[in-house]
Amino acid sequence: MPVQTPKRGAIPTPRSALAAATPHMPTIGAPPHHLMKPKKLSMWGNDVHGDCVTAEEAFAKACHNPEIFIREAEAIAWATRHDVLEGAYLTQVMTWMQTDGFVKGSTVYDDGPYLSVDWSNPAVLQSAISHGPVKIGVAADQIERAWHTTDGKTGWVAAGFHSDPNEDHCVALCGYGTIDWLAAQLGAQVPSGVAGSQPGYAMFTWNSIGIIDVPSMTAVTHEAWLRRPTTVTKPVHPVANAPALVETSKSHV
Repeated sequence: MPVQTPKRGAIPTPRSALAAATPHMPTIGAPPHHLMKPKKLSMWGNDVHGDCVTAEEAFAKACHNPEIFIREAEAIAWATRHDVLEGAYLTQVMTWMQTDGFVKGSTVYDDGPYLSVDWSNPAVLQSAISHGPVKIGVAADQIERAWHTTDGKTGWVAAGFHSDPNEDHCVALCGYGTIDWLAAQLGAQVPSGVAGSQPGYAMFTWNSIGIIDVPSMTAVTHEAWLRRPTTVTKPVHPVANAPALVETSKSHV
């Protein structure tokens, strides 16, 4: 049975908002390679709804150590409550997530404040990914074709993309290293014609993690954001005037 066509739903952030955003400044000590690979993934509704911006938030929580798995029903319910089930600005969702995040049991999982990331600068981007998943807005046509090469399973490889200005989807960059190194971590095969020694990035979308080479990533990316910290935990009913418990996302390496 052929894999169904997944949904998208990212709305490009206005250029004025991008220009006004505080940039992430790289720190010394980012490791030479890095990967966040949660044990459990989901579509988080993005197979049937255009809630990719919310689905990426659920993925980011799964990258915490220990992992925080948000149920698909909760992701869909959150997107429905905020009227972003069929499309959203990335910054809109990140802003709401700072004060009204996912609820699991007696805990609310929020986002920390967000910073813009220069995805064209490898040092800046790798520094950002070493702190947590980087949320990006992309043109998804070519990504979807790469995703279909494995029938939507983890391990697809994207290379040779051309520039595409049509931002319509939200994904996460969750690792970096050589393509060979990333493929080994994901149990993937590097296709013939793709140089495994070249650098690449791990990309989450549609219940999978694939690998994309650097030129292809820059060809389809139009905005990038780091939440710092990725995850902020709070009790569902905090005691008045009590300080919130804050946890910085810890990554799987």
